[in-house]
Amino acid sequence: MNRDLLKQAFREPHAPGHSRRDFVARCAWAAFGLAVMPAVGDAFADAASAGPAVRGAGFGKAKRVIVINLQGGLSHLDSFDPKGGASKGPGETVGTKAGFQLTSFLPETAKVAGELTVIRSMTAKVGVHETAQYLIRTGFEPRGTLVHPNFGAWAQHYLGASHATLPSNVCINHGAEHGNGFFPASHSPLPIFDANQGLPNAKPQGSLAVAEKRLDLLHHMDQDFAAKVPDARVRDYGSFYDETLKLMKSADLKAFDLTQEDAALRDGYGRTRLGQGCLLARRLTEHGVRYVEVTSGGWDMHKGLEEAMGETGADFDKAFAALIADLKQRGLLDSTLVAVVTEFGRKPEMEGDGRGHHPAAFSTVLAGGGTKRGFVYGATDAKGYAPAEKPVTPSELHATLAFAAGLPFEQEIKTDEGRPMAIGNKAKPVLGVFA
Repeated sequence: MNRDLLKQAFREPHAPGHSRRDFVARCAWAAFGLAVMPAVGDAFADAASAGPAVRGAGFGKAKRVIVINLQGGLSHLDSFDPKGGASKGPGETVGTKAGFQLTSFLPETAKVAGELTVIRSMTAKVGVHETAQYLIRTGFEPRGTLVHPNFGAWAQHYLGASHATLPSNVCINHGAEHGNGFFPASHSPLPIFDANQGLPNAKPQGSLAVAEKRLDLLHHMDQDFAAKVPDARVRDYGSFYDETLKLMKSADLKAFDLTQEDAALRDGYGRTRLGQGCLLARRLTEHGVRYVEVTSGGWDMHKGLEEAMGETGADFDKAFAALIADLKQRGLLDSTLVAVVTEFGRKPEMEGDGRGHHPAAFSTVLAGGGTKRGFVYGATDAKGYAPAEKPVTPSELHATLAFAAGLPFEQEIKTDEGRPMAIGNKAKPVLGVFA
């Protein structure tokens, strides 16, 4: 153990440039050498006590939620909302047995179209990547220094932990930012940056017995620190260490191990970051993790759209279709809500061989969790420029996820600063997508 680092962290918790979070993070690395601790923003630690646990509210059929986040802005016109005329892209429009049309870039998705609800009338006002990503992942636009939680943190707040040892909230191919928000650090998602490696730092440096001794020492030091500077967030990190050690000692670590899956099934998902990420998401939710977000990059197709859809689009097409088919085959689709989201759409007019940002219209796809099958909700105009009917905002989408998962979407909590907050910024769920 690096005792000098621990002494320095304890002696100078308020040194310039160092927050209490920095203090705890430095202690974690010195004591355990672990990289499993998520990156956590400033949290309002007592927000979780704002209301009692609520179960069974709303529709409640989705016992687990998987979100596939297509980062960069999926072109709705070249995927789930094809158009003709000047808006037509390089792909062809193809029919599905479900009765709605996709583009030829999604042949595998067309095979599972009968399980899908496509929302073609998504709309927002934000066309900048960072802000739009924040909005689609939290349901809120950024507000000064306030950080909002992701859906997994809301679910953990209202429903409690989803498993005795496994985390309730996991992000694959992405960090933990936009995670716990104003909830405690224990609600932050566990980041998995490579599904093939699973949880690579789950084993301590040395034996578990040594790790337990180090944890005891850290708890002892925390007692002195807490007495001098009372802060509930330090206790939250202490709880995180306890839960981490419990996971390290548990047989449930096998949930992160993709080598236990059949090689042919792994090939069916695609041996890519997204493909194996989707397989890990299925595996984790099957073992008891409530919320998993899988991120896919490369969707900012200003140039070379046809080539990009032939590669990035094909990767998604294979992985998404495999996930839906796998969940259905295992009898898990009805109780698992899968959502495909993106931060905005692309312009109806081709700009050279690509399309620019277009937040006024884009598409979201839902499957399972009580949603309708082979169904299209809403529509855009003939050019795909704006919703022609039934517009849906990212905030309303979050309220819809909450409804499916049985969360009290209308219930308000208050942050430590007294700001009232509700899932999806008090938006209403889109009930028309449910069976």
